Amino acid sequence: MTETVSESGKIKLNTINFTVMDWDILMPLGVCVVLPVMIVWLVMRTRQNETNKKTEIMLKAIESGATVDTEFFKSQQKGQKTIKERLLGRLTGASIMTLLGVALLVIAVVFGNSYAPDGWNFSDSPAPVFAVIGGILLAIGLALFAVFFAGKKMLAKEMEAEAKALEQK
Repeated sequence: MTETVSESGKIKLNTINFTVMDWDILMPLGVCVVLPVMIVWLVMRTRQNETNKKTEIMLKAIESGATVDTEFFKSQQKGQKTIKERLLGRLTGASIMTLLGVALLVIAVVFGNSYAPDGWNFSDSPAPVFAVIGGILLAIGLALFAVFFAGKKMLAKEMEAEAKALEQK
């Protein structure tokens, strides 16, 4: 911000004006640079806080002379998902993709009818884009459904064994 003095002696403030070109540069920088850095910082801060809390608990337990459960302090395997959880994740993804695909196909039909009520003329309509994206999402969703049902059938014995192993713990 800059200040200028007019002939009448009044101070006039000149503000910084952002042009379209400035936003064309700032938005990609913010999304591509600042956002990933902030995500990494947040994840690392969360892990550091977990470690600090575990250390604090360990020190208090040692100071009080209590027995310390070492299993509590071992790193938890967050990436380990059971077979059932992985299959349910595929089912969720299949449902979402299929619904998005169907929704985009319905939008394509609505746009097609609104732009060309007498026929299927898509010259100025965004309907073909919605139809292509909807068709791709629908195909991915149906493929994920197929993977879910095939995996459920093929991995039934492994899921039973895993469930029994979890019950024994």
